[in-house]
Amino acid sequence: MTPFGARLRAAMDSRGPLCVGIDPHAALLAQWGLQDDIAGLERFSRTVVEALAESVAVFKPQAAFFERFGSKGVAVLERAVADARAAGALVVMDAKRGDIGSTMAAYASAFLDPASPLFSDALTVSPYLGYGSLKPAVDLARESGAGLFVLALTSNPEGAEVQRAVREDGLTIGATMLAHLAAENADAVPMGSFGAVVGATLGDLSSFDLDINGPLLAPGIGAQGATAADLPGVFGKAVRNVVPNVSRGVLKHGPDVSALRDSARRFADEIHEAVTA
Repeated sequence: MTPFGARLRAAMDSRGPLCVGIDPHAALLAQWGLQDDIAGLERFSRTVVEALAESVAVFKPQAAFFERFGSKGVAVLERAVADARAAGALVVMDAKRGDIGSTMAAYASAFLDPASPLFSDALTVSPYLGYGSLKPAVDLARESGAGLFVLALTSNPEGAEVQRAVREDGLTIGATMLAHLAAENADAVPMGSFGAVVGATLGDLSSFDLDINGPLLAPGIGAQGATAADLPGVFGKAVRNVVPNVSRGVLKHGPDVSALRDSARRFADEIHEAVTA
């Protein structure tokens, strides 16, 4: 398979860089007039995919909102992933897995092995057992043409106590993760497959080298307070590789399919204008 970075670059160039989250939490299901059960979960996820899969570049389903229903919820997630990919959208599974050895390998297999029913184009992972603990996921991603998004500078306030901590060599932990990813992406054309999660709400990040030759998944647009216009100031020269994630800002317009499409189109247009100016 063509490496994830190349497929993502092509999707962003043809469809725009917008990533839409699929986050069926109880309050949003209620807002849509749905019950917080399997039927509501299935109706929600199917509506989002059918409305947007032929136009957006990336979907980011939050695995936890499906896993909370057990095996039936995971089955709904499998269907959503398959349908989204069949319609031409890329899928980044937001599962934030992180462990060591054979356990990390099993997590990687669940989401990055093409034989798995949950196979996704990329997976979010946590490196806070040490970046080297991610090696099974890195190796399988390379083998399968998939990608990773590593938590580096997240938008939640609590993240700073770990990610901004300073090592003995003077580098912060977040900067260290970015450096590892830059090494993974060395010489990749047009873009590497190993990205970072960097919050769009963090303001000036000029003290960090975000130019990792890989994608930067940027949550925080919309309900969390960041706007498309903020992206150049946050990401600087790396802004072209930013994949801005919008969840509630789009999803709140459901279950009306036209309203979902209109909202996604507005965000996509605003983001395209901001990152290409």
